[in-house]
Amino acid sequence: MTDGAAAQTREPLKNGGTRNLANPLWCFHGFRLCVIILTIFGVIMVFSSSSVNMIANGQSPWAQALKQGMYCVFGLVIAFITMMLPASFYRKISFWFLLGAMVMQAATLTPLGVEVNGNKGWIGIPGVFTMQPAEIVKLALCIWMPNELINARKQVKKVGAPRAYSKLILGYLCAFCLVMSGKDLGTGLIILAIGGIALLLGGFPGKWLAGAALLGICGIVGFILTSPNRLGRIMAAYRTCSPSDLQGVCYQAVHGKYAIASGGLLGVGIGNSGEKWGYLPEAHNDFIFAIIGEETGFVGAAMVILLFIVMTWCMLMVAVQVRDRYITMALVCIAVWIVGQAFVNIGVVVSLLPVMGVPMPFVSAGGSSLIMCLGAAGVAISLMKEQPQVKAENRIL
Repeated sequence: MTDGAAAQTREPLKNGGTRNLANPLWCFHGFRLCVIILTIFGVIMVFSSSSVNMIANGQSPWAQALKQGMYCVFGLVIAFITMMLPASFYRKISFWFLLGAMVMQAATLTPLGVEVNGNKGWIGIPGVFTMQPAEIVKLALCIWMPNELINARKQVKKVGAPRAYSKLILGYLCAFCLVMSGKDLGTGLIILAIGGIALLLGGFPGKWLAGAALLGICGIVGFILTSPNRLGRIMAAYRTCSPSDLQGVCYQAVHGKYAIASGGLLGVGIGNSGEKWGYLPEAHNDFIFAIIGEETGFVGAAMVILLFIVMTWCMLMVAVQVRDRYITMALVCIAVWIVGQAFVNIGVVVSLLPVMGVPMPFVSAGGSSLIMCLGAAGVAISLMKEQPQVKAENRIL
């Protein structure tokens, strides 16, 4: 590339003010920075929130943090690999990737399946190694559905809509049903969100989309009504808890709010949480945001939320400026998955949503979520590199 072309590529960086908010180069680097900050902060908070529980179990206070650090290193290796692969590669392997993910998810229904907190969505050996294939299914859907929707639209005039979209509908329903077979409603809702945004952006027939939305709502309602436990958690979130409920369905939600309320503006300090001393279940996992609010206060909690907002903005700004429709749709799907899941997790902790067992991406303890979120971040970076200005800068470097 000539010096003149390089200068033109760097020119947008000189523009100050609000223009930089939509600058694809700033968004590209801003996204990567947000991922790194959240991941490092997550390891710190996993150590802080789990140390007491580790000691109580006769283990080193560093045990969970070291395990999370190992997952972090492995996830970063996966992210490095996925960010180096071209966007065209993901289109080519998307179907086979989804098929492999569904086979792994189906394995949860076999003797390899492991039940955790009432949900049989894991495979492995309890106490030795477990993984949640649904996390792989999420990424697979993010890269497969956009490609399949583009291909289906090309075939509509030739073979008709029912036949053109049959493969898409069948593949998505199989993935969704396999995830829901483990009774994991929280993960199922994230799968629905990914599918919904993909269908909306992909030009799926409006009447079919409305029918699918209605069917999905009816399915969720039925899934809730047939489970007293889920119904109880929803009732606990949206009504005043009785004294007897404080030791039952309301216990976790109430102690989550206790933790956040104790934090005040600046928090009680890293490591000084009171709720992690056996009061708040899943303090290092699904309810880690409560410990963040308690130990770092409103300022720390707000910064975590801001990082996810910046991450969303960065992906969306690059998505609307890239020329490839597949990349636009895939980036938005990844954004809906990662950032949507983050805000569902936060909504649960502050009692805007019922408890549903959804971890906070990059932050909560757990290998499957962290590794796949970092892998998805690598895919997003790879897709962002197709934006002309970002591609030009990477050629220079």
